[in-house]
Amino acid sequence: MERKEARLRQDQIDALTDLTRKLNRMKRSKGGERLTDNTLIRVAVDLLLSKASELQGTTEEELKSSLNL
Repeated sequence: MERKEARLRQDQIDALTDLTRKLNRMKRSKGGERLTDNTLIRVAVDLLLSKASELQGTTEEELKSSLNL
């Protein structure tokens, strides 16, 4: 894996941290690898790339709107 820096809003950081903690609490009894914020970011990038053909726009808001976000 290679390092890539991204800037996130504070609300995104908070929600990502909360989700990571929630998922790790849910899987404690099942074992497996420890999930991190970076794990979820990689999953989000994979999801975005899988929807590349649906992306339209030249601004963040337009791109989000094209994905119904």
